Amino acid sequence: MRRISPDARRYVLAVLAALAALLLRGLFSPLFGAANPYHTVWAAVAFAAWYCGVAPAVVTTVLSLVGVWYFFVPPFHSFALHNPATEIYGMVGFLVLSGCIIALGEGNRRSKALSEAEVVERRRIEEELRKAQQELEHRVGERTAELEQNVAETREKAALLDLANDGIFVKGLHGAISYWNQGAERLYGWRKEEAISRSSHELLRTEFPIPLAEIETRDYWEGELRHTRRDGVQIVVASRWTTVRDKDGKPFAWLEINTDITSRKRAEEAARSLSGRILTLQDEERRKIARGLHDSLGQYLTALKINLNLLLSADGNREKLASECFEIVEKCLTETRTISHLLHPPLLDEAGFGSAARWYVNGFAQRSGIKANIDLPPKLDRLHNDVEIALFRALQEALTNVHRHSGASAVDICVRVDAEQVHLEISDNGRGIPKQCLTHFTDGDGQAGVGIAGMRERVRELHGLLNIQSGGSGTKLIIEIPVLQRRSVDATQDEKTSRSICAA
Repeated sequence: MRRISPDARRYVLAVLAALAALLLRGLFSPLFGAANPYHTVWAAVAFAAWYCGVAPAVVTTVLSLVGVWYFFVPPFHSFALHNPATEIYGMVGFLVLSGCIIALGEGNRRSKALSEAEVVERRRIEEELRKAQQELEHRVGERTAELEQNVAETREKAALLDLANDGIFVKGLHGAISYWNQGAERLYGWRKEEAISRSSHELLRTEFPIPLAEIETRDYWEGELRHTRRDGVQIVVASRWTTVRDKDGKPFAWLEINTDITSRKRAEEAARSLSGRILTLQDEERRKIARGLHDSLGQYLTALKINLNLLLSADGNREKLASECFEIVEKCLTETRTISHLLHPPLLDEAGFGSAARWYVNGFAQRSGIKANIDLPPKLDRLHNDVEIALFRALQEALTNVHRHSGASAVDICVRVDAEQVHLEISDNGRGIPKQCLTHFTDGDGQAGVGIAGMRERVRELHGLLNIQSGGSGTKLIIEIPVLQRRSVDATQDEKTSRSICAA
């Protein structure tokens, strides 16, 4: 069997020392983690320098450096660098200190028998190490400058993203947030420092429409999510997810862009609710009309039928029965005109909003016992048909609410028209609207009442504004609608026409 030469034995010992140090460092990984990766390899370098010589010690140093870089510097089992500037400096420091250890070991080993050639060789090695260190430092400096430039460019791009109104953030594959723009701060209320490194799903209490695992199987996903802001308010967002991949094409993060659509969803829900309630209201109104016709006209006509039967069989009371029948017919006509006018007053089409409003307010005051004052311009131009109908229906609904809910003793109606808008203001001295009901109206969530919701929709269709102010001293309703079309009508003639039609 061939024996190993002394030189080869020194290299074998050096390699075994490096491998033993790396194995020992692996055993200590649960204790140290990614910190202090070079602790155990110093002993291997010192051993090789003292007992194996310069070249074997260099082999030990190189093997130790490569092993630590691959196994114990994040990301593990890779020669990529997570924090290049810090980790390259660490490697340079290891090389420099290893060189010092090798130099000291070699000096100690040969201190008693150094020849001039050995001194020259040692100086040559030191010079090479110095040049290698300088070269490495130069490369590290170039790499650091490049990284700083990349960081500056990234910050510029992040500043542009901060200008967006949408919430934009980047999260890892496990949900940890690594980027959080100012739009996300405004949308959710969490500052960047508070959101970074936290799970987005836990921070925002995300409610998914489909399982999260299904979303994560796609490269791109778009849908609606429910998130909870920092103040506890739940919002609905239109969310777009895009997979972020590295240079090798492997996914490592998600880019998420969220737009707040809470108001739009409330409007859609309110519209759906309003449509359903309008249908219900139509049925109720039809029942009321049918009941009114049955209870009033039906009774009058029944009495008229009975009297006519008696008239046919009576001998001496025909004149009296005929008179009673005439009175019943008059009541039927009056009741029919009243119901018809309340459903849609002819004055509105024939004389305009001014006359119809004055007639309705006067009738409201007589029926309800509430003092009603109306202030109209001396000369009120005719408005577009849609505007007049919207104003009259708003007046009807507002006065109905005053009578049913306010407990008011007086109500004031004021109409003003300028070059661009018509203003209708209705105020009472009642108890006001409860805060919760007023909040429902302000939010437009469909629970503000069919009357108010219908009023708001009519005004909105005409590009107008509706505002309700309420407190303990009463309620004020203000409507502003753009003037679409006008036709001149004298207010005095309106009043005469109103009286003549009402008397008919």
